[in-house]
Amino acid sequence: MEQIPLNHEASAGDTHMSITTELPPEVVQCLENARFLHLATCNDNIPHVSLMNYTYLPNSPYSDLPIIVMTTNPDSKKMNNLVANPHVSLLVHDWVSHRPSTTQQRRMSGGAASPNPEQRSSLASLLFNLNTSAVSSISATINGAARLVDSSSQEESFYRQKHLENNTFDTETTLSAATASLLRRESIVGNGGQQQEGDGGRGCFVAGEEVRVIVVGIRDVRIADWKGAVRDYHVEPNSTSGANHGGLTNGV
Repeated sequence: MEQIPLNHEASAGDTHMSITTELPPEVVQCLENARFLHLATCNDNIPHVSLMNYTYLPNSPYSDLPIIVMTTNPDSKKMNNLVANPHVSLLVHDWVSHRPSTTQQRRMSGGAASPNPEQRSSLASLLFNLNTSAVSSISATINGAARLVDSSSQEESFYRQKHLENNTFDTETTLSAATASLLRRESIVGNGGQQQEGDGGRGCFVAGEEVRVIVVGIRDVRIADWKGAVRDYHVEPNSTSGANHGGLTNGV
């Protein structure tokens, strides 16, 4: 039997391409709601994906176009990739993603089977359903060029402060245990083996003196909805605005 694709339109090329000077409202909402994004870098045809804290800015004193601000350990793999190849792809969505356990999965992993629906309280069922439902109907793939901001510059201080303000919260109460553990582990690695409790890595991956600030200038955006429909946008500066300050620095 011939299988019918979820999306009947080809999505390998530019689908319903639109030129814009601003990101679509649903993408802005997604960027403002989501806590993390996935950063894809590549060097020597070997891709690498990283889970990243980020800050979205529609513009700044240093850029007329929307940008994504991130920070990284200068000795990280993503840093080495960015120096060799500044082209990046970002995936962001604000879905509450949780894969429910099944009896078969539990048995295969040696764990106990999940309780029957009758055994769950109404409150537990409500929380479970909320946690497994999607709170957004789209995901966005963002393509652009990354650059390192000059160390100890006013621009770096500006972006670092914005990023710090956007990532100041109680990690232990807002993240799942698994994600908090992952960030704590990355914090230890990035801090020379010394743990920095309570900030989920924020102290050493945002505020640390050795941390480098990365700015991604957004070039293209692809929106995919839960039905498989795809829309493409190309971001261009407004012809009446000032010059875009998106050039590469530090040899990147």
